[in-house]
Amino acid sequence: MKCFTAKKETVEHKWHVVDADGAILGRLATKIAPILMGKTKPTYTAHVDTGDFVIVVNAEKIRLSGKKAQTKEYRHYTGYPGGQKSVPFEDMLARKPEKVIELAVRRMLPKNKLGRQMLKKLKVFRGPEHCHVAQKPEKLEL
Repeated sequence: MKCFTAKKETVEHKWHVVDADGAILGRLATKIAPILMGKTKPTYTAHVDTGDFVIVVNAEKIRLSGKKAQTKEYRHYTGYPGGQKSVPFEDMLARKPEKVIELAVRRMLPKNKLGRQMLKKLKVFRGPEHCHVAQKPEKLEL
């Protein structure tokens, strides 16, 4: 009996479109991350990127549950002494709604080269239009 192992050359990547209008951020990210990793396919192999491309539209209409919209902050460190910066969720959503979804999904992917490669398959757009019509993406209901 032989065990199946996917090869990089034989993997086929599909394209999916997800509408984030009114969706809760964490619940949306937990549905997108396994698709990017390929865990929803029977050909999943841990050391090969078998996942699909995901296009997220209407990123500006994402929401959080409870009072998290007022209390959530995004922190990062610049590398200089006293260089810890924080941006409230509401400001980040107003300026860069794409980054809100990208950060939520990125933190659910593996923290290695393969995880960075998987994140490149996530395409997030502010409004309802996207530029990947030529790939013929399938609408995905989550």
